[in-house]
Amino acid sequence: MSEAVGVRRVSAASYGAMQADFADLCRRAEAPNLHMAPAAIAAALPGRVKQANDIVILCAEGSGSGLLGVWAFRRMRNVHTGFAAMLQSPLVPLYEVSSAPVLDRDRAGPVALALLRFIADAGDLPKILRLPLLPVEGVAFAALQAACAGTGSTLHRFESWARPMAIPAAGDDAQTYLRRALGHSYKKRLQQHRLLERAGTLQLARHRGAEVAAALERFLSLEAAGWKGRNGTALAKLPADAAYFRETVARFAEADMARIDLLLLDDAPIAAGVLVDFAGQAHFLKIAYDERLARLSPGRGLAIEMLRADFAAGPGEGLPFRLDSGAGDRVDPGAYPWGERQAMAHAIVEIGGAGSALPRLAARGRMLLRQWRDRARN
Repeated sequence: MSEAVGVRRVSAASYGAMQADFADLCRRAEAPNLHMAPAAIAAALPGRVKQANDIVILCAEGSGSGLLGVWAFRRMRNVHTGFAAMLQSPLVPLYEVSSAPVLDRDRAGPVALALLRFIADAGDLPKILRLPLLPVEGVAFAALQAACAGTGSTLHRFESWARPMAIPAAGDDAQTYLRRALGHSYKKRLQQHRLLERAGTLQLARHRGAEVAAALERFLSLEAAGWKGRNGTALAKLPADAAYFRETVARFAEADMARIDLLLLDDAPIAAGVLVDFAGQAHFLKIAYDERLARLSPGRGLAIEMLRADFAAGPGEGLPFRLDSGAGDRVDPGAYPWGERQAMAHAIVEIGGAGSALPRLAARGRMLLRQWRDRARN
């Protein structure tokens, strides 16, 4: 007989004390979504989500298995929802994060079903879910599809695309992986990287824990020195966004779930990546590079050196690993030296047949507007 799955709502304050339980769940998940972590919730509270009551955190548990699933939402009603009340995941959809729940891979089906049933039965919760940036393949998505069928719910997809990923196969080494991932451009890209290596002393510096704060400031300076700084969109030019980003990264670093990789040329940073990283899953939040060296592709150079470092770390330290580029729907996958692709989509779930056409009309309107803007630019 299978173990029963129960679901309960927890407050943001109570969830903050569940960091160890969440970390254990991530180790049992196919692709742990760190944007559901207590650190992410805590960072959103001071400015991005001003009302704690707007946060809905659902925890699925088994009597003898502890935490089996987590899904965190924010109550929304605005132009993006068609002015209908919805639950949006994640709380703050910045930096191309995922909206998927974190599910124990061995119990994903029953857990997803229990989560949807809880929302369906809760009298005070909206019955429409807004899920931007949803991975639409893998164990978690299959479980969500089955849960929709089991609750009479409907999942609508909008704006599908493929996100570059690095998911090495058993037996790969750095050279084998890069040769397969880069394909016909392998020789050209490696020749370009050798030019970068000959430009000076090239070194990858990885920072975790207490080192993250100082490394983050170097990242912010590098980003501000480029085109984002000139047009005012660099984080250093946006005090509120910078404060939120510092808070987010600091909280992830405190939980040992943050990493900043700096590519140094003669000790000066020429590319930098800010990642959330835990249990073999790393996800890019932001990347920046020195535009004066654009012809040498320092951003791609950073990605190549990161792969080399992951393979060199060996089993139990760097392997196995899964690296999510965090690329949005307008990014050319060929810009990355990573060979795998994750199918993504923006999605809306109408639970139990209840719902309104307004959110779907708003999503379709947004999609058509973006398509029109792209055609106008081209």
